[in-house]
Amino acid sequence: MDEFWVFGYGSLMWRPGFDYVDASHARLYGYHRALCVRSHVHRGTPERPGLVLGLDKGGSCLGIAFRVKMDHADKVVDYLRARELVTHVYKERHVQLQLRSGRRVPALAFVVDRGHAQYAGALSTEEAVRQVCGAVGVSGPNEEYVINTVNHLNQMNIRDHWLERVASAVERPGASASE
Repeated sequence: MDEFWVFGYGSLMWRPGFDYVDASHARLYGYHRALCVRSHVHRGTPERPGLVLGLDKGGSCLGIAFRVKMDHADKVVDYLRARELVTHVYKERHVQLQLRSGRRVPALAFVVDRGHAQYAGALSTEEAVRQVCGAVGVSGPNEEYVINTVNHLNQMNIRDHWLERVASAVERPGASASE
């Protein structure tokens, strides 16, 4: 392999935390972006979990592919494992991406483990809003995470209609965990 690519679908897109030589919009087929992970650390606690993004089976996901210098690949993988595998709710996978140019490249991605206790499954907008509102973790309020995610996706010209509905409901005055 003469190239090493990493796929970002959430905060990794705008805050990768590693050096890369190229970035491109890319589509991953077979997985979609979803608020399907109960956050016990960053955006919630075990007693009051929040929700964060995961790549879940089905559909497709538009995100960012980062090309990393081969001599930095091991360092980047170590960094990503430390960042993404805090509670092991994600599985490291090698996937095929389609770049904006149409070119297909292999990439490293982290997908949700459906068998993990933190996997929330497919939630309705209302269920997601109830889970998000009021949850706070070491990285801050869960509402902030959802709203910032949608704002960043919009800045990158990436639409996620379901996530936009959740963010809109979270921003609504009076939105709360009791809705």
